Order: sequence, then C-alpha cells, then structure tokens
Amino acid sequence: MTNRTALVTGASRGIGLECAKALAQAGAKVVLAARDTARLEAASREIPGSVWVELDLANPESIQAAFSRAGKIDVLVNNAAITKDNLALRMKKQDWDAVIATNLTGAFLAIQQVLPAMLKQRWGRIVNISSLVAESGNPGQANYVASKAGLIGLTKSLAQEIGSRNITVNAITPGFIDTDMTASLSEERKSAMLAQIPLRRFGKTQDVAAAVRFLASDEASYITGHVLAVNGGMYM
Repeated sequence: MTNRTALVTGASRGIGLECAKALAQAGAKVVLAARDTARLEAASREIPGSVWVELDLANPESIQAAFSRAGKIDVLVNNAAITKDNLALRMKKQDWDAVIATNLTGAFLAIQQVLPAMLKQRWGRIVNISSLVAESGNPGQANYVASKAGLIGLTKSLAQEIGSRNITVNAITPGFIDTDMTASLSEERKSAMLAQIPLRRFGKTQDVAAAVRFLASDEASYITGHVLAVNGGMYM
C-alpha cells in the first residue's frame, strides 16, 4: 500500500486504532480521525508518520473540514459508531436520530468526501465496519442495528454504482470483540456470549484489523459488495 493514504474514523482507540496500525504496517500513510483530540494525539504517537484530524460524524461541517485537512484519501475505513440502547417502546427520538446520524449518515457523508478523488484516479477502497447484529438483530438496540444494517445496504449499492471505476466497497461484521467497551460487561454476560461462539473465544481487535488490511489491499481487487463476518462463527 505504498503511496496510499488511508483515513480511519473512530481511530483513537479499540478497533479503529488497530486498523490504523495494520494499514500503516502495510505501507499506507494513515490519517486518524475521531472526536477526542487528546486520545487522537496519543494514538498518533503510536504510529510513526501518521497524522490526525478532529472529526464529529454527527456534524456535516466537521466532516467537510476534517476531510479538507486530510487531503486526498485512497482508503476509507468507516469504523466510528455510537450506541444509545433502549427498548423500542422507550427509545427517545433524539437517541434514534443521534445513532443514525453518526453511524449511517456520517459514514455516507464521509464516503461522499473521498469519492471525487477516487473516481478521478480510478482506484479506491472503502471498508465499512458494520456488526454481527446487523444480520442477527438484537433486542434493545433498534437504532444501532438499523444503522449497521443500513451500512450493509449502502455497501452493496455503492459497490454496484462505482465498481466500473476500480473502487471496491466492502463491509465487515465483527462479532464479540474484546475492547474497552466490552470489558465492562459482567462475567455472567461474557460467559453466556462465549457459549454461543463455536471458536470458544472472543475476537481481538487484531482480527478485525487483519480483515480490513486485506480488503484494502491489491490482493482483494476482485472482491466488492461483500460482507465479511469476523465473529468466530457466532452467527452464520
């Protein structure tokens, strides 16, 4: 991936940071994007040659400004996401809107920012990080599941729309990945989840990053519109 620039959203920690590291190791110049500038600065120090931009995917002006600062992007990884869980009966409209705005609309607007250069150079890689629950559903997460299922539909539509320009668009659906966000779950909850995973272990951020690195590479040039499950067999 020499001479390619990759931008990863939600790159200040967890899966996003690991994806940024993997792309840098593959030779790409990496731009880390997220809301937390202190975390971004610390994360960037872990990746030689990387830069960072502040990005709030719920804010169209922030998206435009961030990509303007980042310059031409060859590889876009839409990883950033938020959750505001509740039962559908009790879910507030603002919680629905916030999750859709960041996870789905924000991802789409980010794609719009990188498309002109990709179309012009007739090369590009877009990888959308969806979720296992986009396919399986999950009670109490109607907004999050809808946003992640929307990413899959967006992936497939774009793959058909821009494939003739040598731009691939794929999605990854991680399962239960061991991150800071999942560390707070109770042992009882973790045991119940583990029992549903045929590989009998939780995923690592490196597992998702390896899939991203592959889909962003030249080796994956004939793969587009695909949804790659990284879930240990938890959902098939």
